[in-house]
Amino acid sequence: MNTLYPARVRLRSLRPELALAWAAALVGAIGIVSSLTPEFADRYRIVRGVLPPGFPTAARIGALAFGIVLVWLARSLARRRHRAWELAVAVVTASAVAHLLKGLDVEEATISLLLLAALIRYRRTFDVPGDPGTRRPLLAIAAAVATVAAIVLGVELHGGDISDRLSDAFTALGFILGFAALYLWLKPVSQRVAQTVGERQVARALVDAYGRDSLSFFALRRDKSYFFSPTRRAFLAYRVVAGAALVTGDPVGEEEEFDALLAEFSRVVHANGWRMAVLGASDAQLDHYRKVGLRPILLGEEAVLRPDTFSLEGRPIRKVRQSVTRLEKAGYRLRVVSADDLDAALREALDRVSERWLGNNPERGFTMSMDELFVPGTVFAIAETEDGEIGGFLHLAPTPAGGGWSLSTMRRVPDAPNGLTEFLIAKTVEWAKETKATEVSLNFCAFTTVLSPGDEASALQRLLRRALLAADSVFQLERLYAFNRKFFPEWRPRYVCVERLSDIPRIGLAYLHLEQLLVPPGPWARKPQRERQVVSH
Repeated sequence: MNTLYPARVRLRSLRPELALAWAAALVGAIGIVSSLTPEFADRYRIVRGVLPPGFPTAARIGALAFGIVLVWLARSLARRRHRAWELAVAVVTASAVAHLLKGLDVEEATISLLLLAALIRYRRTFDVPGDPGTRRPLLAIAAAVATVAAIVLGVELHGGDISDRLSDAFTALGFILGFAALYLWLKPVSQRVAQTVGERQVARALVDAYGRDSLSFFALRRDKSYFFSPTRRAFLAYRVVAGAALVTGDPVGEEEEFDALLAEFSRVVHANGWRMAVLGASDAQLDHYRKVGLRPILLGEEAVLRPDTFSLEGRPIRKVRQSVTRLEKAGYRLRVVSADDLDAALREALDRVSERWLGNNPERGFTMSMDELFVPGTVFAIAETEDGEIGGFLHLAPTPAGGGWSLSTMRRVPDAPNGLTEFLIAKTVEWAKETKATEVSLNFCAFTTVLSPGDEASALQRLLRRALLAADSVFQLERLYAFNRKFFPEWRPRYVCVERLSDIPRIGLAYLHLEQLLVPPGPWARKPQRERQVVSH
């Protein structure tokens, strides 16, 4: 052992794509600064003496544009996108030429050529394909640019003069089309949701056999894609949104398969240039996620009631007890009906209640709800009067291997008596106890640690709490948390697992999009689906 150096620091090697991304951003920034500063007088005189009038000015504008594009491309280069590499090669070459033409800027041109050499040297690193679906829109943009150019050229050839206002309009249109073309060219591969009949049957069988988590059944939504282990003894459900592959809930199946399943899914995700995240992960599976490089972050808590210990006795829960008593006196009773046993009249009545409740509001939920009401295996807990009038209902999904139920949807008519939802939940838990169910999972509450900070809360936590309360009219996080607290549930932590902390903004927006939390009320709001076609191969 070398006593002079008892410890050696191992420097973590920088990946080629990251190094080239930083280099592209630096070269772009140098180009921007060079374009906005005066040229050397002696060099500029040489250029003006050789080139036709107007060329140096045009080259300066070109160098500025190329610098901006290089800075923009840096992020896509870091994600190994092949189209970004192709465009970077072209832009760096043009930038070197522009620097020479605008004022013999040999230094800037040399730096650009060095970057070009590095891009060519590591060309095989950039193996993430582009989205083939953007080809037609790109051709349409190219046709639009050609049309505008033809109009301008035609006017000039015929001796016409384009007004300054029209010239500014054409310039603005050119910028818009150029940015649109860049966006489409760099857009990552997208993926449509598709489930074959065979895949759905295998997924349902795995959920029935291994679905112990309260989120397992929600993997059967038809707007999720499936990824199976090679043996098909485990799978995960996911959705690709804005270049992020979002796994919803834990994998389902034999746990011995989870590590290989997640590792292969991670490989496919990175091959397509996506980012990977898990939404609603349970603490029982966090070690599996850490093995593939994911970092768990506490997102919130799930409220779970235990039927064998739940009670309406005692002062703390008196408000729920009073609601139940009031509804019973008003003639309401609970009826639990399996979705498999619904007749046409009852299905229509439940549909009407759901439509009246939603109105023009979107159908929210993705991670912890079903996208259809009448899914085989689910049940309806219905509050109805003696004459059969329905005041509201709970839609419950099973936890097949765990013997419990998960709340998927709550609905009631707008003029239902106050306390109807409390009545439904309390009576449903009583029914669950009679049927020997192990648990009834209620809603998921996000940011619970922020919404109920203790005396030791930091200034940042207090600031976040004020922000969440200010947005409660939109997201209703505090109201949902307060409602669940009425029942004194067991709180089960749920996590979002990300590859990097810098992914949080993208994952957060994608999550809000999937849950329909960014969609305002209106005719475009997604409604519950009655029947959908499953893709069959």
